[in-house]
Order: sequence, then structure tokens, then C-alpha cells
Amino acid sequence: MKNKTTLYIVQGAVIAALYATMTILQNVLLPGSASMAVQFRISEVLTILALYTPAAIPGLTIGCVIANISSVAQLGPLDMILGSIATLLAAISMYLLRNVRLFKLPVLAALMPALFNGIIIGAEIDIVVMNNGQGFNFADFLVQGGLVALGELAVLFVLGLPLSRVIELNGLDKKLFAPKGK
Repeated sequence: MKNKTTLYIVQGAVIAALYATMTILQNVLLPGSASMAVQFRISEVLTILALYTPAAIPGLTIGCVIANISSVAQLGPLDMILGSIATLLAAISMYLLRNVRLFKLPVLAALMPALFNGIIIGAEIDIVVMNNGQGFNFADFLVQGGLVALGELAVLFVLGLPLSRVIELNGLDKKLFAPKGK
């Protein structure tokens, strides 16, 4: 039991560190590409790990909190909260849908980050950025939510699904994520 707990903590910590580092580094190298309204956050590829370990759920969420702290000047503290909630809901949904496959790929699970980020972050951008906190505009929400979802889909379908296939074909899902012993 101790080995499983240690593995869970280590996996979650590594995922959090990777997610935060990748996002912050992307923002340093390509300013705004991982923190503005239209974003292609390469670190979102790591959400695929929620298919293989429940430790990815807190790992991705904590990584998102840390990454969003680094960009709080651009989008404010609300993004740190809402972005992390969107990541948490997406990771939980992905873990629950991990065995649903289409052509041997977790397509439905890969849609979850686009769904949750598109709705939650799209609404946040509409209210806070587009309308200066003055209310909700459904047309703006559709555009902003669609752009966020599109960025998520691009990362997950171009990078995430192939990554899941590589992980599974090479047995890494069993080697890296399965606890050893009792």
C-alpha cells in the first residue's frame, strides 16, 4: 500500500512540474501563446496522462494553478481559479472515459479539455476581457469559447492522441503507471 501511495504522489508531482514548466517556458519563448484568448498550450498534451493514472488529476490541476500564477498579470486571479477548475473537470472526465475508444483511440476523452475549457474559459474571456466585466454576450462567448476549444482540440488531436497511441503500443501505460507489488 505504501508503494502505491508513493507512486501516486510522485506521478502527480512530476505531472504538475512538467505542466507548469512547459506552460511557463512556452510563455517565455512565445509570449501570450499559452495564456491569451487564442492559445495553443502545448502542456495540454499532458492531459492524456489522465487516461493512465488518477494521479494526473491533481497533478494537472496543481500544474495549471502554478502556470496560471505566472500569467496572473495578463488574465487576473480569476483565470487561476477558473482555468484550474476547467482542468480539474477535464482530467476527471478523461479518467472516467479512459476505456471508451473509437478506432482504438480515446477520442471522447480527448474532447473533454476542449469542452470544459471552451465553456469555462470562453465565458471568462467574454465577461472579463471582451465586455470589461459588464456582462455576458452570447455571440462573443461562442467566438471566444470556440477559439479556446479549437486550440485544445489542435493540441489533443495533433499531439495527444498520437502520444496515447505511442504509450499504449510500447506498453508504457503498464510500465510507467502501474504500481509494482502489493
